[in-house]
Amino acid sequence: MKETILITGGAGYIGSHMVRQLAAHGHKVIVFDNLSRGNADAVIDAELVVGDIGNSEELAAVFKNSDIDAVMHFAALAYVGESVHQPDIYYRNNVLGTLNLIDAMHAHGINNLIFSSTCATYGQPESLPITESTPQHPINPYGHSKLMVEQILKDYGDAFNFRSIALRYFNAAGCAVDGSLGERHDPETHLLPLILFEALRVRNGGDPEESTLNIFGSDFETHDGTCIRDYIHVSDLCTAHTAAYHRMLQKPELGAEQFNLGVNRGYSVLEVIEACKKITGIDIQFNTVTRRDGDPPELIADASAAMIKLQWKPEFPSIEHSLQHAWDWFSKNPPDNL
Repeated sequence: MKETILITGGAGYIGSHMVRQLAAHGHKVIVFDNLSRGNADAVIDAELVVGDIGNSEELAAVFKNSDIDAVMHFAALAYVGESVHQPDIYYRNNVLGTLNLIDAMHAHGINNLIFSSTCATYGQPESLPITESTPQHPINPYGHSKLMVEQILKDYGDAFNFRSIALRYFNAAGCAVDGSLGERHDPETHLLPLILFEALRVRNGGDPEESTLNIFGSDFETHDGTCIRDYIHVSDLCTAHTAAYHRMLQKPELGAEQFNLGVNRGYSVLEVIEACKKITGIDIQFNTVTRRDGDPPELIADASAAMIKLQWKPEFPSIEHSLQHAWDWFSKNPPDNL
């Protein structure tokens, strides 16, 4: 049996895919999740401990009762718009909760953490693509909360030899290649599922002219006026975490590191919709509404550092891969309210 890894937020979208990958590689996996935004039935091949990172006693218990070698931390609130209107819950969960977690780790002599960070720490970059040295100026509380944690990890690395790797995700997308695991959020705010939900509605007999799909803003300074994002397949995110874990074990002296995770290519909202039309064969219409608070116009990664230092390469770099795998999943597992 390989090392035991604790995954906080392992009942969520990315965390549950990570659980499957680690278990498939022979690791013992323990999931720590309060299930507020996760799904217990998404935890496969792992022990589920229901608990909250805001509760120091519950965290202490899981470390006391299990021989844990490392932690992958996915337990975060991650809706940009929500963070603007409810910053209190974002700072309490994302910052204070993470501080509780790393303090519990430090107290139990566990000094290996892979942290789920975000490209939202960069805010509205002055130039593209975004490298790890691009100045970080978040424009929403979600991005601020993640940047605060990155600073905490740097300081803990300097003071306590606490080893961490922060992985700054661009836009996670797709579902398990074999169709065994998908994406479920309540509420769903991510673009790709929402486009596919509209396709399912029309496939089931809905009128395309009565579209439920809203596009937030058509006046951004981009080539077609809609936001541009770098989409990375959820499976590739997970392989990057595994690669980061191997680097952590090989180079324990490095303290805190940070890497971008993306595919070095951006797609606009309209381009994603057109790609969905081709994948599904369905006429997908949409409504244009006002911008959301805190949305930068364009975010494209330069993930070359991760590719070189982590020896990692995305297996599914095109948006079509993510869309096809998501369409396969949602076709068999449509949302209840469709």
